[in-house]
Amino acid sequence: MGAPLGRRATLLQFSTAFCQPCRATRRTLAEVAGMVDGVAHVEIDAEARLDLVRELGIARTPTVLVLDAAGRVVRRAGGQPRRVDVIAALGEAV
Repeated sequence: MGAPLGRRATLLQFSTAFCQPCRATRRTLAEVAGMVDGVAHVEIDAEARLDLVRELGIARTPTVLVLDAAGRVVRRAGGQPRRVDVIAALGEAV
């Protein structure tokens, strides 16, 4: 993947260039990652990483995967998430 994972959890966002909800999702995830120590937000361009899109079964953008400290997917959601839902999902990962 290339980007560093968070020490406690990672918010992994799959986006595409012209996706309006992806921009709002980027802001939400960056905000939450900034609030919670040890959590990273990593954004991946789905069109540039079709290998990962296929491997992980990403069907739309934005799609957010919540990874635990070991890099395992503990939650996934398609569409623009609400901040409260992201925080709740992080609770399962940390």
